[in-house]
Amino acid sequence: MQFINDKAVLLEADNPQQIVNLIPKSKLVDGRVAVHWGLEETMVMRNLGFDVPSPIEKRYKWPTTFRPYDHQIKTAAFLTLNKRGYLLSEQGTGKTASAIWASDYLLKQGKINRVLVVCPLSIMDSAWKDDLFKFAMHRTVEVCHGPKQKRQKVLALNTDYVIINYDGIEVVREDIAAGGFDCIIIDEANHYKNAQTDRWKTLNALIKPDTWLWMMTGTPAAQNPVDAYGLAKMMNPSGVPKYFGRFRDMVMNKLTQFKWVPKPDARDIIHNVLQPAIRYTKNQCLDLPEVVIAKRDVEMTAQQKKYYKLLKDKMVMSAAGEAVTARNAAIQLAKLMQISLGAVYTDEGEILRFDVKSRYKELRDVIDEASKKTLVFVPYKNCIDLVVEKLRKDKISCEVISGDVSAGKRSEVFRRFQTSDTPEVLVIQPQAAAHGVTLTAADTIVWWGPTPSLETYLQANARIHRPGQDSKCTIVQLRGSYVERRYYAMLDKKIDFHTSLVDLYHEILD
Repeated sequence: MQFINDKAVLLEADNPQQIVNLIPKSKLVDGRVAVHWGLEETMVMRNLGFDVPSPIEKRYKWPTTFRPYDHQIKTAAFLTLNKRGYLLSEQGTGKTASAIWASDYLLKQGKINRVLVVCPLSIMDSAWKDDLFKFAMHRTVEVCHGPKQKRQKVLALNTDYVIINYDGIEVVREDIAAGGFDCIIIDEANHYKNAQTDRWKTLNALIKPDTWLWMMTGTPAAQNPVDAYGLAKMMNPSGVPKYFGRFRDMVMNKLTQFKWVPKPDARDIIHNVLQPAIRYTKNQCLDLPEVVIAKRDVEMTAQQKKYYKLLKDKMVMSAAGEAVTARNAAIQLAKLMQISLGAVYTDEGEILRFDVKSRYKELRDVIDEASKKTLVFVPYKNCIDLVVEKLRKDKISCEVISGDVSAGKRSEVFRRFQTSDTPEVLVIQPQAAAHGVTLTAADTIVWWGPTPSLETYLQANARIHRPGQDSKCTIVQLRGSYVERRYYAMLDKKIDFHTSLVDLYHEILD
């Protein structure tokens, strides 16, 4: 195989005339076949058994300030050559950027007209909108969220990309159907594992035979082999049985009325039904940075918002009547933070708990996607119990490390975490394990909320990113309120809070 000025491919074939008959933009040249190197021609050549790369690899001007990683280029190339495909790479491998570049290339080539991105609320802005600006800033993009009328106005703007949450599709499904979307990207697609839900049926009805569909998830069957059914049926309905029960019988053995276990060949069956697919693990991506930081926005519940506002209003009145000291600023900001994280001490010393279902759901998603174990840093003791209770209720093996745990007990927990299968998760008060501890059995850290100490933050992150770590590391920041976002912004810029607590206090009040 030889390339001619990056415009044509010269092939040697047993039956060259057959290729000329199949591909209009081709001709015989001295016993070989010269074929125009376009997307459609490449797809045909690959179907004929020729390993021709996607034109995006040579002819696309990557709209970014840095060269994409090799695995990202290969992933984008795969997507451009597959109208239907799964992107199953692990979290932290740059899946979003690859999908953006692939869809941007298809837009440039006139193969698609408009892209709908379906993803969780938590990453609509922090991942997709920000990354579209970073990796395809010449494209127009809008986030479709809020009341129905607001969503309709966003869809009517005819932007290149529209980002919408899973359950928002039902609100404006008729507008989406009329919106000209011929490419749909589903991020964290395991939310469509159940083909019996209204969520699945609503989206599936919008997918036409000529729709480009890419489904992205690092955990297509995290809990159970049957979780792959909804993904496979949406992508290729004829590739799986019509009814869920038939598929379950293919991959599971029934032991009792309520207990099913995977069959020995379940893994192979799942692999076969989730095709075509591409997957990279973090360890395969030799050019990835050692640590990837991900930001996930989590919405506070109505109860949290109410008490957050009450406390903030009280702080405004207090600040107007007297000078604010650093000590008072720290106490008041900590209370705002505790409300955001789910549990706050009242003036009487009682603990008031809040519903944190959105934040906890994100935590579970990250734990499920992690390739190794997970550390969860929770800055306040009153929130630690809340997190641990929820994890144990979900049968997640976890242990607690806080100031209340003796040194001997901590050492034993750390030893088991490093050397045995359990616990899977450590829930840690950052100050209790920020120094001198090696926890490389984990490759993922989740910050339930930020710590006010820059030194503690950096040292806590170093528990997994240190000698002995054999995987790339991911640090996830959960963010639900403005005070959290400001804390994380200062941590990321390596600014010590204590030098500007009063200024930060007044900024948050304003």
